[in-house]
Amino acid sequence: MEKRPGRSLIGPEEIAAKVAEMARRITEDYRGRDLVVVGILKGAFVFLADLVRRVDLPLEVDFVAVSSYGKDTESSGVVRIVKDLDLDIRGRDVLLVEDIVDTGLTLKYIAEMLRQREPASLEICALLNKPEARKVDIEIRYCGFDVPPVFVVGYGLDYAERYRQLPYVGVLEDGC
Repeated sequence: MEKRPGRSLIGPEEIAAKVAEMARRITEDYRGRDLVVVGILKGAFVFLADLVRRVDLPLEVDFVAVSSYGKDTESSGVVRIVKDLDLDIRGRDVLLVEDIVDTGLTLKYIAEMLRQREPASLEICALLNKPEARKVDIEIRYCGFDVPPVFVVGYGLDYAERYRQLPYVGVLEDGC
């Protein structure tokens, strides 16, 4: 049975309002600082693009790419770095941007890897948070929405590389 997006969980207008609110907070918190925004590919690219366009500061953007899901709906727990940073983050303020924090295992791994590079600070920004799925403690400084323990797609989030282009966040369901 094919899986496809079902009901909308968070609509485009809600997302846009939350992104604007988060960008205002980031602008206030990082004014006068040397900010590097690091997106976790591929899921965070849509959120990151909308977010940085609303942050009213000079900043640099870089990406890391990891794989821990494959074509399943649950993380394998094995994190593989596919693309590392191009920028040197030593002594710089880093904002790590993630699409969704689920178990927290992947994000914790990436955050620890980046902390070893001695940034001045490292904070986490996530559009979505699934607190009921958490397996490790992780502090999210800027959090958009808490979501229930369902598999979601859209606004950058995928299932088997599909549905990233949807302008909303929807629940993945079995289709016909």
